[in-house]
Amino acid sequence: MSQPELTGAQALIKSLEMQRVEVMFGLPGGAILPVYDPIIDSSIRHILVRHEQGAGHMAEGYAHVTGRPGVAMVTSGPGATNIVTPLADAYMDSVPLVVVTGQVATTSIGTDAFQESDITGITMGVTKHNWLVTDAADIPRVVAEAFHVATTGRPGPVLIDLPKDVANATMEWYWPGPSDLDLPGYHPVTEGDPVLVRRAAELLLAAERPVIYAGGGILKARACEALLELVERTGIPVVTTLMARGSVPDSHPLCLGMPGMHGNYTAVTAMQRSDLLVALGSRFDDRVTGKVGTFAPEAKIIHVDIDPAEHHKVRRADIAIAGDCRLVIEELLSALDALGLPACPGSGRAGTPGVPAAPGAAGVVRRPGATPMDASPGAEPVPGSPAAAFPRERLDPWRAQLAEWQERFPLGYIGQAGEGGLKPQYVLETLRDATPDDTIVASGVGQHQMFASQWWRFEHPYTWVNSGGLGTMGFGVPAAIGAKVGRPDRMVWAIDGDGCFQMTAQELVTASSERIPVKIAILNNAYLGMVRQWQEMFYEERYSEVYLSPDLPDYVGWAESMGCVGLRVTAPEEVGPAIDKANAVDDRPVVIDFRTDAAEKVYPMVAAGASNDDIVVDPALGQGGR
Repeated sequence: MSQPELTGAQALIKSLEMQRVEVMFGLPGGAILPVYDPIIDSSIRHILVRHEQGAGHMAEGYAHVTGRPGVAMVTSGPGATNIVTPLADAYMDSVPLVVVTGQVATTSIGTDAFQESDITGITMGVTKHNWLVTDAADIPRVVAEAFHVATTGRPGPVLIDLPKDVANATMEWYWPGPSDLDLPGYHPVTEGDPVLVRRAAELLLAAERPVIYAGGGILKARACEALLELVERTGIPVVTTLMARGSVPDSHPLCLGMPGMHGNYTAVTAMQRSDLLVALGSRFDDRVTGKVGTFAPEAKIIHVDIDPAEHHKVRRADIAIAGDCRLVIEELLSALDALGLPACPGSGRAGTPGVPAAPGAAGVVRRPGATPMDASPGAEPVPGSPAAAFPRERLDPWRAQLAEWQERFPLGYIGQAGEGGLKPQYVLETLRDATPDDTIVASGVGQHQMFASQWWRFEHPYTWVNSGGLGTMGFGVPAAIGAKVGRPDRMVWAIDGDGCFQMTAQELVTASSERIPVKIAILNNAYLGMVRQWQEMFYEERYSEVYLSPDLPDYVGWAESMGCVGLRVTAPEEVGPAIDKANAVDDRPVVIDFRTDAAEKVYPMVAAGASNDDIVVDPALGQGGR
């Protein structure tokens, strides 16, 4: 029986339906117009954005919280180039995206036709793969290949460029099977080499100061449960990078929190003093390593990553295992079984008692966090087994040292006293404590991003949505919208800066018109805050082109003009009631303009290009550190 004849545009939409796409974000234009007609009859929800960059970041936010690929569709020329930044952002952070761009007719390609751009050439370096479709009959196969590439191996963005005449041409419908996909050379390795896994287990059992260095690949691999079992089984502490926040609950006694340029002292210093780093889905980013030549100088390296190109790229690994993080961790646990390492009795998630406050200046607020390292021993291995050399007591001195650093150098700030601008940390603590612990938090990029990662308690995976590798200002608002679309059952807050907010705030019109009730907290310090901090610390307070304005624009008026509830908070006693009011609104977006202290800086800090040994803690806290 012959199959129905469809236009290329109809075939594209039907192919997306076959991939179980529920929502897409986009903006129509001339070259993509044929595809917008069959959307009317499709089950796919289309969300009309106000700028193509917003479509890409919304698709990213959706992918972050659901694990499913985000889908965006835009037109040719400027529509396509406007979505390059989200593609680059997704490429850096391994976010699965499928972007469809319109293109001028095949007969016009290369003639500098109206709204023509070589988007496959432009995006070659920021996509896993891209396709220029020249035959309507190829559309189902190309769509299937695109979703396969975006979601397998190391996830990432892909792009399908569809010329207008191909969209209008007809084809006989079919749906390809796995054997029909044409992807020569694309064979991601998912299972680890058993010999290397066994060697890694032996190296792990020989370590005295080990640290698990968990990166965003843990979340991409859905490996959080396996990671937690490894942590509790071995008693090895874990740091969670900016992209891995929530992969291990912050309240867990073995979770040290975030390392890196603005990580906490214990996480940074634990890596520096370790004798073994077990890097799982992390890529030794420069913001984590600091000066590479001085990074963790005594540590041997086990590096697990599904992308072998990451191995030895920054730091040479002693054992490099290519494979899916979840599968390799499970294989590592099996290797520990074979070596005779017993399970830890009574293992499980801990409560959230606070770290004892260290001596310091009056008014210092300490970051509540995990219990200091639990040094209690576990069950003994079978006498004579290879694991007999690894009684848990052997890690007691290491955990005791970590506990001492946690107590001496907790995150802190000079508390909110009422005068001056609001302390951003105080705003975040109040917001954190007034929301459910599974609230999804998105952020822009800058000081507010670092404050949010430091002062929020991430107890669940897939609740932190941010731009890590590319550091894209303007990411927060559209990403929060996409996250709320993906998880409408969750409360979603965006923590934004006034500089970031001005870049993509128009997408709140999209949220209002589509009834997507996100909530935005603007930490408005009237500056490009992180740039100001660097100019103050490294450029002798020469503040060049960094001042914005607390009142231009009028954020409350702007929010209201976009159909949002707009609130302004200038005093500490107003913070809690404003948050409560925002939390009670569930039929439209809410924007709160928090007037924060421009002089507040993010500490700890490792200066760019400096060694992690030179980490600077807040000098106002009197902690006695560097």
